[in-house]
Amino acid sequence: MINHFLALLTVTIWGATFVSTKILINNDLSPNEIFFYRFLIAYAGIWIVSRKKLFADNWKDELLMACAGLFGGSLYFLTENSALGITQASNVAFLLCGTPILTTVLVKLFYREEKIGRMVYYGSVIALAGVALVVFDGATSLKISPLGDLLTLAAALSWGFYSIVIRKLESRYDTVMISRKVFFYGLVTILPTFLYNPPHLRLLFSADAAVWFNLIFLAVMASLVCFVLWNMVVKHLGVVKSSNYLYLNPVITCITSAIVLGEKITPVAVTGALCIMAGVWLATRPRKQ
Repeated sequence: MINHFLALLTVTIWGATFVSTKILINNDLSPNEIFFYRFLIAYAGIWIVSRKKLFADNWKDELLMACAGLFGGSLYFLTENSALGITQASNVAFLLCGTPILTTVLVKLFYREEKIGRMVYYGSVIALAGVALVVFDGATSLKISPLGDLLTLAAALSWGFYSIVIRKLESRYDTVMISRKVFFYGLVTILPTFLYNPPHLRLLFSADAAVWFNLIFLAVMASLVCFVLWNMVVKHLGVVKSSNYLYLNPVITCITSAIVLGEKITPVAVTGALCIMAGVWLATRPRKQ
């Protein structure tokens, strides 16, 4: 039960990050800058409690750590935030909710012995239908943007690979250490992007309190705390069950937008939220022996 609560807590915080990221982008911070600052602060924080074991036991595991930092860090956030600047936010939100389905497919490909119950598929369909209601509520049309939508699918696929890599590492390494390595390699792999889009430090130092509040929220809560919690959840619940909680992200974003940005919550959105919660419950409930 505690792991289901931690999964719910994590996606609740992650669901609020869209609003924080939007505020930072509106203050002229670029996607790679936002990622770099949040992961740098998170790495500094986790280094305080995890600094004894610097490297993995062998070079193959160290390479897996680097892949985790790439897939779950720089590549995921860069593709997601870049997509937000190209295509509709509703497209991004909807396509990202394909992450649990893509993750389930990857698990079946990499771990053929993994048994996935029918309720996982039924729950996924119901939850995805609810996501469509929440995301496209009030939208007059679905505008296709090939580049933006492909970037969003790349982000969803990247998180799926991150979950697979974490599963390979979780049994041999401490969760906090894995998270620290993710932050480190995420920072390393984002550096090449500054060659064509260098950071503007003056914007950061001249920023108001709202910018710093949202940046600290993304770094401490959404990165430092949530990555550790999520890696714990994946370790105990498994990749498939934990991934299904990601369907709740649009619900949290909808509520947060209503509170922070004053956006309205409609009956259609409420219906969609109920479908999502029902689908997640079906997909994550214990299987009968």
